Amino acid sequence: MERIPMTRQGYEELREELRRLQTQERQKVIKAIEEARAHGDLSENAEYHAAKEKQAHIEGRIQELSDRLARAEVVDIPKSPPSRVQFGVKVTLLNLDTDEEVTYQLVGPYESDVENGKISVTSPLGRALIGKEEGDEVEVQTPKGLRVYEVVKIEV
Repeated sequence: MERIPMTRQGYEELREELRRLQTQERQKVIKAIEEARAHGDLSENAEYHAAKEKQAHIEGRIQELSDRLARAEVVDIPKSPPSRVQFGVKVTLLNLDTDEEVTYQLVGPYESDVENGKISVTSPLGRALIGKEEGDEVEVQTPKGLRVYEVVKIEV
C-alpha cells in the first residue's frame, strides 16, 4: 500500500470532510430517498433516481476519503525555515522570464490547489524544487515551454 504524504492541515481537512459526509450528507440523502419513495411509482420518479445517484456519489467519496486517510503519512512541517526546500515549506520564486514572483507551499498530491498557492511535491515544479537553496535556479518543462525560476525565499 503506497503511502500518501500529507500535511497535518490537509489530513484534518480530509477527516472533517469524511465526518461531514458520514454524519450529515448521508442522512440528508436517506431522507430524500424516503420522501421520493412516498411519491409512488419508482420507475418514473425523477426525485428518487436523483437521490439514489447522489447517494452513490456520497458513498464513493466516503470510500475514496477513507482510503486516502488510511494511506496518509502526515509529515510535520519544520518549526523554523530550513536551508533547503522540503515538504511543507513555502517557497517564493522569481520567474526569470517575466520578473514575476509567486509563492507556493509544497504539499501532498491530494492537497494541491494552485489557485491557493499549494503545489504537489510530485508535480514537475515540486520535484524540481526539492533540495534547492535560496539563490538556486530551477528549470521546469511545462506545457507552455521551459520556465526558469530563482528560489528567492524559503519559509514555513
